Amino acid sequence: MGWLFYTDRRVKSYADEKAEITRLCTFEGDTRKTELVKACKVGSTWYAAARVTNLGGTPVEDTTYVTDADGSITFGAVFLTRYDDGCWGYKDMEESAGPNESRAPIGLIELLSDLKDPDSYAHAWRQRCRDWASIPDYEEGDKIRLAAPVALTDGSTCQIVTATHYRRERQKRRCYRIEETGGLVRLSRASLAGSELLSSAKGEASPVLAEFLAGQGG
Repeated sequence: MGWLFYTDRRVKSYADEKAEITRLCTFEGDTRKTELVKACKVGSTWYAAARVTNLGGTPVEDTTYVTDADGSITFGAVFLTRYDDGCWGYKDMEESAGPNESRAPIGLIELLSDLKDPDSYAHAWRQRCRDWASIPDYEEGDKIRLAAPVALTDGSTCQIVTATHYRRERQKRRCYRIEETGGLVRLSRASLAGSELLSSAKGEASPVLAEFLAGQGG
């Protein structure tokens, strides 16, 4: 399915977006109904858990999901969203369709029904979400070994770094000091997957950055 944009511009805020995601996940047919259980926005992407129940009270039979104890099934959905000239739009897909965006919070993943096929797209998507959630949030002064060397723009690589920060326009921004050279580098969260904490040095100040700046001044 392609993108659908609302040209009436009725969606303008986070609250408007959530209300629309709720509406899209809530419908009722002749035999079944679907309702939103939970929705979370990460970046510009909405992740949703939606529960399906039979109106007659009989258990829902499905080829993808194991029926829960109450007779329902709960599936995951991904809504890519963006604004184009003030108009909000979305592109939706069910988890079994193999969406690329995979940063759904663990709390949402745990609401979903078990899968029948361990090799399914949905199983792989859930695992990618778990892998993303497992990436540590390092603190100032933490010394880290990356799972694999990261290539830098100058052609060199780095693997052991120390978490620090710099300031730009009053904002504190995360960066890392390269162990081998003492230089500073920005690293994406994805590049920290599988990394290992070598040592921790908690503190409000940034001795790492102070050392680097002192070296630059010399």
